[in-house]
Amino acid sequence: HDNSEGLGANRWRHVAFVEQRAPLGTQQANFQRDGGDFRWLMESDVCKHCTEAACLDACPTGAIFRTEFGTVVVQPDICNGCGYCVPACPYGVLDKREEDGRIFKCTLCYDRLGEGQEPACAKACPTDSIMFGPLEELRERAGDRVQELHERGMGEARLYGEDPGDGVGGAGAFFLLLDEPEVYGLPPDPVVTTRDLPETWKAVGIAAGALLAGAAACFAGARR
Repeated sequence: HDNSEGLGANRWRHVAFVEQRAPLGTQQANFQRDGGDFRWLMESDVCKHCTEAACLDACPTGAIFRTEFGTVVVQPDICNGCGYCVPACPYGVLDKREEDGRIFKCTLCYDRLGEGQEPACAKACPTDSIMFGPLEELRERAGDRVQELHERGMGEARLYGEDPGDGVGGAGAFFLLLDEPEVYGLPPDPVVTTRDLPETWKAVGIAAGALLAGAAACFAGARR
């Protein structure tokens, strides 16, 4: 089951419910049906605010910027709706708003952070399933939780997005999963889709220079 169509320009947080057949002998983290054959996996998805943000690299207008808090934010008043950032995101987070064609996504409550407050989602969550704080502190707490789940027999439990060595340089929002990322609709090995841009532009520049030199040579030859 899925409680919405997924992340979009008007849906900045997305909660998915995955019903699956439970491994034999597994103690369930969530409620258990009679007979113990099924379990529910729940995931609250959001923009990852990547350390190496492909959307930021792809934006030609400067509408997407990294804030003083390390988050990645779209400025609607600068966005021209070109949409280059949409396919650049390895998580499929960004989307155009149908009314005007501009891009909108989670800002991690940039306005609240500026006032010294935590994001609204973390503030509203009654179970502390969504938490906000210094990354290292959250990594430590999440690591302890994973260890606890392993000791309870849930060997597939893992952290997703917290590793600075992954394809996006680590995410500003990471998740504790009880199964493979694909089960939750997440890419197993996300990569920065714009990582080859510098070499691409360099090659384009060299090709353009060679083309101009060739044109100049042809023109000079024609003048003789």
